[in-house]
Amino acid sequence: MIYYKTTAEVELMRESALLVSSTLAEVARILKPGMTTLEIDAHAEKFIVEHQATPSFKNYKGFPFTCCISVNDAVVHGFPNNTPIKNGDIVSVDVGVFKNGFHGDSAYTFAIGSIEEDVKQLLRVTKESLYLGIEKAVAGNRVGDISFAIQDYAERKHKYGVVRELVGHGLGRRLHEDPQVPNYGKRGSGAKLHDGLVIAIEPMINMGVKEVWYEDDGWTVKTKDGKPAAHYEHTICVRRGKADILSSFDEIEAAEKANTALDSSYY
Repeated sequence: MIYYKTTAEVELMRESALLVSSTLAEVARILKPGMTTLEIDAHAEKFIVEHQATPSFKNYKGFPFTCCISVNDAVVHGFPNNTPIKNGDIVSVDVGVFKNGFHGDSAYTFAIGSIEEDVKQLLRVTKESLYLGIEKAVAGNRVGDISFAIQDYAERKHKYGVVRELVGHGLGRRLHEDPQVPNYGKRGSGAKLHDGLVIAIEPMINMGVKEVWYEDDGWTVKTKDGKPAAHYEHTICVRRGKADILSSFDEIEAAEKANTALDSSYY
């Protein structure tokens, strides 16, 4: 069943989504070589709780952490651990919060220090594919229009692998609602989009093949060929004419830029 949100509910969801964005900005401020992903997770959880919210992911279907933190060839759902991140890594952080009865959900892939040019392009194309998908998230279109826009740009134009096993989703009082929002598909297919539908659009794009495998923890998804993967996600509300993006990358990108400038002497 698809639940449409009232204007008041959308504003509550915006508050949740923007708190996720601020949490990711906090992560951007502290990220540096030598940190562990467990340290990042603890910092994010402290920030969320201090803002009178609850981490959406913690204990969700048994997931034991606040953030999904996926490094290099880990696509999504990575378990935070004690392995230090290093210069040249890419780190995808996916986080959700529950506040005022609604969830917010967003993800961002960070570059640690100096990364290879082909990895920079992967990050850029994945982020661009997200916004191309959002452009199609307007009333009157269908889910497949979003899916096609992402796949066409990432897979057909740039020859990357678009993950099939994991998809975007509806969002609201529950973390995962209908409809599912794949990152691949045919234009004009799938559920029709109506004003007030809130969804999480989240391209998961591999530099190499689209196939993935699961680690023994049952959660961490990795690329089959060991090449890097990127993941960006926004919570958006379908509107007439133009989607309303409830989360934001502005604070994250500003923090990321400041952190890079501050640590440039390190590299």
